[in-house]
Amino acid sequence: MSKNVLKLLAILSIVFVSCSEENEQNISIPEAQKNPLTAQEVKNKIDESIQSTGNFSWVNASAHLIWSASVHGQNILTIGFGNNKNDFDRSKMTNSSSVQNQILAIIEKYERKEKKDFLIVADEFLTQVDVVIEKQETIVALQKNKYIRYIEPSDFKYFSVGQSTERSDSASTSSGCGYDATTLAISDYTTITPNAKLPWNFPLHNINNAWNYATGQGITIGIVDTGVSPNQTLLGTSFNDGVSSGRSIKKYGVYVDSIWPWSTTTDGVNDLCGHGTSMASVAAAPRNDNGLPVGVAYNANLVTYRAASNVVLDGYHEQNGVKNAFTALGNNTAVKIISMSMGHIFSVSKIEDGIKYAYSKGKLIFCAGGTSTSFTTFVGVIFPASMAEAVAVTGVKEGSSMQACDVCHTGSKIDFTVIMQRASSGNTVPVDSYYDNQTDYVGGSSVATATTAGIAALVWSAHPTWTRDQVLTKMRQSGSLYPNKSNVYGYGNINAQLAVQ
Repeated sequence: MSKNVLKLLAILSIVFVSCSEENEQNISIPEAQKNPLTAQEVKNKIDESIQSTGNFSWVNASAHLIWSASVHGQNILTIGFGNNKNDFDRSKMTNSSSVQNQILAIIEKYERKEKKDFLIVADEFLTQVDVVIEKQETIVALQKNKYIRYIEPSDFKYFSVGQSTERSDSASTSSGCGYDATTLAISDYTTITPNAKLPWNFPLHNINNAWNYATGQGITIGIVDTGVSPNQTLLGTSFNDGVSSGRSIKKYGVYVDSIWPWSTTTDGVNDLCGHGTSMASVAAAPRNDNGLPVGVAYNANLVTYRAASNVVLDGYHEQNGVKNAFTALGNNTAVKIISMSMGHIFSVSKIEDGIKYAYSKGKLIFCAGGTSTSFTTFVGVIFPASMAEAVAVTGVKEGSSMQACDVCHTGSKIDFTVIMQRASSGNTVPVDSYYDNQTDYVGGSSVATATTAGIAALVWSAHPTWTRDQVLTKMRQSGSLYPNKSNVYGYGNINAQLAVQ
């Protein structure tokens, strides 16, 4: 009898294997989709979606489009999984291990590879994995799994498509990088005690009057950007100096400067672009006697992250760095406010998960609404400022009527505006330069965002027991357009003095 049972089991095993192979073969790729689209064709489909709907999401993309994009990005994909679309926190998903193993098993089956040969990393905090997938059939099989939240190409460089290396580097520079130093026009600042420069736009937001109530003491701002210059001591050894006292600046680096996806060695905490230095300066540069521009919250603490090489978040390691910065700041109990003046023209789900994670930890998140380059002129509010969890900020010109700055994006997702461009000269906001004892100007929605984060620190410093929602509500109530919300400018310009009272 036992021999018969063994024979039956053997037969069933053969049948099972045969059925499995047959099911695998049942994933039939249409002849027209057996070859990948070119990188330009992928980009064109993304642009068509943005221009017709105002948005693009890989969640709604076909397996062929996802596979085509991944082919042009080292075949790297990020897979988000969960019991529902909002199940992003690994610690709150009780079956995360079994679901992850199920997904990896599907990949093993269709790719015919061992896990070690395709798994790049499984995120410690988020329900997502980065993998290398070569076959379109694997993507089709994964899309059928009920636990899949998204499958996205992780290294398709949208902004590099159709651009020479020289053109691409130029585009990056024009969108935020540079080590320039500029002598400030006398009309663009006022000297205040003990010998600091008050930027021209601070009085227009009553920031200097708000300092009678709060200066940011006890509040920590996290800045996700390109790092901080090692050559600017006011954001280093002299950060806790002059009237700015009893505070700290901590610097971290999570950006990996490598084309190799398995590489985990970061290039350090130092700003190699210049943009992050400017953002840290406008948010919280010290008020001392060096004769340089003061920051909005000059007594706030800073935690800075070098998360990317420049402000355009294009490519695996930049997007991964931003995601890691947000999860780290989310887990940092000292941080109350996060400011990021970088982005992409369409959503990146791994970053979206990181932002949702930080938001779930009570962080108040400010993101730049967008600053135009030749690539993004047709886009409204960019990602991640377009997210519900983010407070979107843009810049406007000086004057009695509301008018966007020359390069600033606007739209219904905007929450606040900051005056950052002079009506006559066109000059922007004075900041500390990349190098010691030098000054510069910085503009766009970037400086508007860092300024707003600084104002939030003033409000929270004045009301340390408040929640994120209470701080945000008070800021809205101080807006120049409140109680109405414009479809272009949100609640308008913040009156920092009213906000802290």
